[in-house]
Amino acid sequence: MRRYSELILLPTFEERLEYLKLDGHIGRETFGFDRYLNQNFYKSYEWKKIRRDVIIRDNGCDLGIDGMEILGNIMVHHMNPIDSKDIIDFTEYLMNPEYLITTCHKTHNAIHYSEESLSKYTPANRFPNDTCPWKQ
Repeated sequence: MRRYSELILLPTFEERLEYLKLDGHIGRETFGFDRYLNQNFYKSYEWKKIRRDVIIRDNGCDLGIDGMEILGNIMVHHMNPIDSKDIIDFTEYLMNPEYLITTCHKTHNAIHYSEESLSKYTPANRFPNDTCPWKQ
């Protein structure tokens, strides 16, 4: 069982990625005909609230590592895969921050599919006013 409290003890991105890897396969069905369950869950007020709390806890950083700010879309990843039963029974793994981590899309895919090319983190080139396009 993967836990946030264990993950944050690992100092590097590579160690955290290795801890989280799931060795999944692209195209493998996860929810099948129950896909509507997870789609509804991810639109719920409860999920949006806990997602916001996890992003704040992790400072919007990839795998919660300071200095690795996510500049695009932020994902909140369930460290332990969930299924339709977890959603129906509203298990503790669904909404507990102890089982959630902030990732970018590329890192999320590296966790699920263990593609080496996906896991190479390249920090974004930063420049003055890059977050204020009207000042450029």
